Amino acid sequence: MKAIIFDFDGTLADTLPICFYAFQAVFKEFDNIEVTSDEIKAMFGPSETGIIIENLIDSNHDKAIELYYKKYAEKHRELVLDNEGISDLLLLLKRDGYKLGIVTGKASRSLLISLEFLNMNDLFDVIITGDDVDIPKPHPEGVNKALEQLSIKNTEAVFIGDSEADILAGKQANVHTIGVQWLPDYQTLEFSVQPDQMFSSVHEFIQSLTNYRYEQL
Repeated sequence: MKAIIFDFDGTLADTLPICFYAFQAVFKEFDNIEVTSDEIKAMFGPSETGIIIENLIDSNHDKAIELYYKKYAEKHRELVLDNEGISDLLLLLKRDGYKLGIVTGKASRSLLISLEFLNMNDLFDVIITGDDVDIPKPHPEGVNKALEQLSIKNTEAVFIGDSEADILAGKQANVHTIGVQWLPDYQTLEFSVQPDQMFSSVHEFIQSLTNYRYEQL
């Protein structure tokens, strides 16, 4: 195993609350409607820009997109708390020599805001955002691009995510898939397509990696 590739929202950071907050502000401001978290979650797939373009009735998409990023940034520190367990995990993986990647449906602009706030800027060897693909997850394009940029085979990577789309993308890219529910907010309660492994805590995952390394000795 050479690389560990992560989804971002709900996997590496508990960013779903800030996403919901920003989208709710946009739909209230431009369409004057209240949207629920579940309704927003059902829109996930494209980047935030794509979600607004596809779902906002008001045609003033550019202003709506700018409002989204304004709201996303202004409440980030309040709504997205640092997670010491995730930070320790990433540093441990780097120390152990794994290549690290992100494959997310987020736009690069919002991802960079989050990475900055969470001090994760310099941890990843490859980042594929929703802006970098033609077809979002569950299509495997993003995962395949990450593998290509890392110059590794699919048998040398795992893909970790909290949503059905993550697991489907990983399966279609023929990588080992890991479903996680280790943050307070995650996207999928039950997977219809079962991941190769499931973890409900970061500690469990670290223990699994430790056992894997011993087996390779």
